[in-house]
Amino acid sequence: MTAESQRGGSFYDSPKIFHRYRDHRHSGAMSPNHVMEEPALLDVLGTVTGLRVLDLGCGDAAIGRTLLDAGCRSYLGLDGSAAMVEAASATLRGTSGRVERADMEDFAAPPSSFDLIISRLALHYVEDLAAVLTACQACLSPGGRIILSVVHPVLSSYDAGTGEPRTNWIVDDYFLKGPRRRNWLGGSVIWFHRTVEDYVDALMNAGFALSALRECAPQEERFDGDLAELARRRRVPLFLLLSGTRI
Repeated sequence: MTAESQRGGSFYDSPKIFHRYRDHRHSGAMSPNHVMEEPALLDVLGTVTGLRVLDLGCGDAAIGRTLLDAGCRSYLGLDGSAAMVEAASATLRGTSGRVERADMEDFAAPPSSFDLIISRLALHYVEDLAAVLTACQACLSPGGRIILSVVHPVLSSYDAGTGEPRTNWIVDDYFLKGPRRRNWLGGSVIWFHRTVEDYVDALMNAGFALSALRECAPQEERFDGDLAELARRRRVPLFLLLSGTRI
């Protein structure tokens, strides 16, 4: 199967890519997820006690265990990768949390099935974002929320990656929406580039009121004193996080 015909989940079923993802995602102060995206998510998330949570593109479901420990009523993770589903099942073992293998593009659920939907760094793999957000709006309870994070559009616009830690970034073809081939974790995958405005419009057009927009500035306390890495992460935004409330 070519990268063009792969959905995002199947990309991570390569053992090499899966293990590189795990090493990258859980590398502490060297993980941009840990020092930038996660603290922004937790800040916007607030109290989850009693909430029914759906996680689209759940990965290894590390956040699922966190939410269950924080008192959410239920947690369901969906991911299109068999390897990720296996890892998520291990993460959730001994909890009431569940995980299912399914592509986000095919997701649908009855009205008022969930109170909170999260999707972390997954929706930039989706071509038809409007359809996914509409399905999310349809299954949320009145006043329910969606919180999503994606690769920041200044990064998805152009790939000048060398495999080494970057010291400069290029933004090009920013207003040209559509697929971008990306060298990522030792493989080649398609991300769908959208502007910040595109993401906000998509959320509102799907029936959500925008309640938060974060560019996930690095949090100094998470860098374990590595000031050089902190300075590097302050140079350019890596993530865009949006929250919307169902109207």
